[in-house]
Amino acid sequence: MSAELKQVEVNGVKVDVIYEYSSYIPSISMQFIFKDSGYLHESINGLGQFSAALLNEGTKKEGSYAFAKRLDAKAISLHASTGNETFNLEVEALSEYFDEGVSMLQELIQDPNYSKEAYEKVLKLSLARIEKYKSDYDYIASHKLKSIIFEGSPLARPKIGDEKSLKSITMEDIKAYIDGAMGRSNAVVVAGGDISFEEVQKYIQKILSPLPKLNKKRINTIEFKAKKIVEEVVEPDTQQAYIYFGAPFNIAYNDSNQYKAKVAQHILGASGFGSRMMDEIRVKRGLAYAVGGHFANYRYLNYFSGRLQTKLESQDEAIDVIKEMVSQFVAKGVSQEELDKAKQYILGSEPLKNEALSQRLYGAFNNYYYERGMDYKKRELELIEKLSLKELNSFIASHPEIKELTFAVVTAKKDQK
Repeated sequence: MSAELKQVEVNGVKVDVIYEYSSYIPSISMQFIFKDSGYLHESINGLGQFSAALLNEGTKKEGSYAFAKRLDAKAISLHASTGNETFNLEVEALSEYFDEGVSMLQELIQDPNYSKEAYEKVLKLSLARIEKYKSDYDYIASHKLKSIIFEGSPLARPKIGDEKSLKSITMEDIKAYIDGAMGRSNAVVVAGGDISFEEVQKYIQKILSPLPKLNKKRINTIEFKAKKIVEEVVEPDTQQAYIYFGAPFNIAYNDSNQYKAKVAQHILGASGFGSRMMDEIRVKRGLAYAVGGHFANYRYLNYFSGRLQTKLESQDEAIDVIKEMVSQFVAKGVSQEELDKAKQYILGSEPLKNEALSQRLYGAFNNYYYERGMDYKKRELELIEKLSLKELNSFIASHPEIKELTFAVVTAKKDQK
């Protein structure tokens, strides 16, 4: 059985539900995904993740320890998280304990742990994470790149916030964020396992009925700022150059040619040792242990990005090779052999990505979220199988913008190289 798209009416609002029945394992999972409520919608930098972390501290009545102890006693997983565009609540348990898990989720929504102790704990952990990232050169390079190519947009800010923004967050800010994130009108439910749809409906009513009808605004399209520069961040302790790069990729998230982009990225940089980047950077020149690139696909933005690490003295050479490789990729396209190998891998591996219920539900939600239709994966494989070399190379040639590469590099001073 595959996942189906259904609807449940909750207090006059039709809520979309992605559902699949599976009795293979006697367990159930249910996610309440609230659209247009994530990191890109927060009013204070880091507020979304801070709020989700506070929800994971249990109820105010019981406190973090007692609430967690109750969950552990029945092996119930209950977790809040935030993404770029969504705020998420997930409950998972063995079938016999799932009813209790949903009841505990209801308790959590009705009585979050808005206590001074929980707030101070989350703040302390959040500040510690920021301190840790100060010596994470991959993180520094990645954030530097985003601050350049997404300048002026929420994506230019660190998702985790910074010391100043986190310390400015008040309990009222958290309450306002959570109350403004969760509504029955912006909810999508993903449910699966050993449970009938009738039972799923009952639990949806239980969780969503008390929530308000919210008027949410979808995030505007974010502009990619192609600056075609190499900007360095000097870190005296680094022994390698951490190179991150990005370029615009002008294609809509629901464009009918997305399957061609999937094949193109596989050949260029997303297939490990089978990719052009790995062949040119590691195999032929020995400039890096690993290198990769892919087309990031979101509702608000599509772009090309990649990363590698290399010796300090090889930094400039590695950047030049990446530039030339992408330029040649656009100008000359791919070979029939590369296309055949990509097809063989994608068509052979895709079924393995749908073996587990969680994988199928995740894929079904993505198909729904990106407006592709619930049967998209099947259609995508059929399109890839029929894709000709001429069609793929024509598609690649139509996107010369991926040559407009911007680089951010964490490196040492010139005299240290």
